[in-house]
Amino acid sequence: MSEDLSAFGIDPWWVIVLKAVLVFGVLVVLTLFNIWFERRVVARMQHRIGPNVHGPFGLLQSLADGIKLALKEDIVPKAADKVVYVVAPIIATIPAFIAWAVVPLGPVVHIPFTDVSTPLQLTDLPVGVLFILASASIGIYGIVLGGWSSGSTYALLGGLRSSAQVISYEVAMGLSLVAVFMYAGSMSMSQIVNAQAVDMWFALPLLPSFLIYMVAMVGETNRAPFDLPEAEGELVGGFHTEYSSLKFALFFLAEYVNMVTVSALATTMFLGGWRAPWPLSLWDGANEGFWPVLWFLGKVMGFIFVFIWLRGTLPRLRYDQFMAFGWKKLIPGALIWIIAVAVVRQVRLQGGIDTRAVMIGAGALVAILLVLALLPERRGVEQPSDDDTDFDAFGGGYPVPPMPGQRLADERAVITVPPVRTEDSRG
Repeated sequence: MSEDLSAFGIDPWWVIVLKAVLVFGVLVVLTLFNIWFERRVVARMQHRIGPNVHGPFGLLQSLADGIKLALKEDIVPKAADKVVYVVAPIIATIPAFIAWAVVPLGPVVHIPFTDVSTPLQLTDLPVGVLFILASASIGIYGIVLGGWSSGSTYALLGGLRSSAQVISYEVAMGLSLVAVFMYAGSMSMSQIVNAQAVDMWFALPLLPSFLIYMVAMVGETNRAPFDLPEAEGELVGGFHTEYSSLKFALFFLAEYVNMVTVSALATTMFLGGWRAPWPLSLWDGANEGFWPVLWFLGKVMGFIFVFIWLRGTLPRLRYDQFMAFGWKKLIPGALIWIIAVAVVRQVRLQGGIDTRAVMIGAGALVAILLVLALLPERRGVEQPSDDDTDFDAFGGGYPVPPMPGQRLADERAVITVPPVRTEDSRG
């Protein structure tokens, strides 16, 4: 174990319990606050007021909604798989909290009224970042199983969409963090924060990685404009259509905790973690004591505001566009950037390189990637095929849109109904 990880694993049992309870409490309170914050910000964007009655500034509205939701009647569909139906929300919620076991909230501090000093982090691992990614992956099983066990077609389609979406954007998210591992020389969360104190925030030299992660984290959390698994215009409510009461509240809680988790990971990987931003960093005590918790939460809330901003401004994407963007734009861009970072790091280690030239080259690469991402795809001229006129939209009894390359017949077959004989016609 390295010297930086030697402060972990030696806390008394009551300190471990205290930190675990505090992390759980902070996440629950942040969920209630973020629901209120989202409703107020979106209301302001739409020239409305938002919640402002219950409590000061309407802060207790989220608490009232949570209590009301938990006390509602719990309806279980008759066709549902009862065991999986009940367990699925729990599987989605627990990993969202477990991921916070390795998130650093501050430096080593002294607990008041005791002689114990402990880092403001529950624990750390040499592969802490991989632990967070693995926890987020497990949470998706809850969504998939919830959609499958509901016995509903719409819920099943939402679960399938979620599995495909997470697989696609987790690849891009993982690739965006590879450059951070190269710069920091470690996958430990605390060591990555310390590495940014020596050099600079990684969001500056690794700007393409930061931008790719920003897009991937929105797709990972099923948030607008990437909320395709719960698109109410197509799938009613998606994977949680058949859920109500406390089980639905658990899915809701997992979504907002995952928002905070990916925001905390972005803060730690790219924005210096709990370290104070400039010009607050000029103060000698800015990175000591409990002050870093304030800087950390401030950065996290900045990312939460980005989530809300996107929801209030951008329309939902079409599913094929969304998947094509992940596989054809984000993943190739991340691979190209990893190769560029590896080459630059190797050159610097061997004979040195001008930092200014590196920054200019990185900026030029970012501009090229942005231009390529904005260019429309070139499509060839579709040649008519023999099957074009044979496509019947009503062949299976339901209206089905044509696939790419197919077209509807010019005229639909007319069904003739024999006339009904009446008494007058029989006479």
